[in-house]
Amino acid sequence: MNDVEYDELTDQVLLAVEDAIEALDLDLDYESHGGLLSISFPEGSKVIINKQPPLHQLWVATKFNGHHFELKDGVWIDNRTGAEFWALISEAFSKQSGQQVKLTPQAE
Repeated sequence: MNDVEYDELTDQVLLAVEDAIEALDLDLDYESHGGLLSISFPEGSKVIINKQPPLHQLWVATKFNGHHFELKDGVWIDNRTGAEFWALISEAFSKQSGQQVKLTPQAE
């Protein structure tokens, strides 16, 4: 994957997360700028997703842990736990909101 492909793929992921948040029935605020998406939960915690261009990774910081995702066979996988991106952020959103949350990319 070259730098241009990386930028396109990660921009698509960040936009898909924003769309997934909009589809939820939760009171979440989010702000996106410069390859960083910050999601704020009502109790004050955050999930932060940001691009790491030199490494071709997506990093996710939650209230509980940090994760580094790499694209493997078309899927973003956490290089420490092996978790898939959408499964991990769904779990993080569930823990931080106190409600069961399933985030998925919207079908195009």
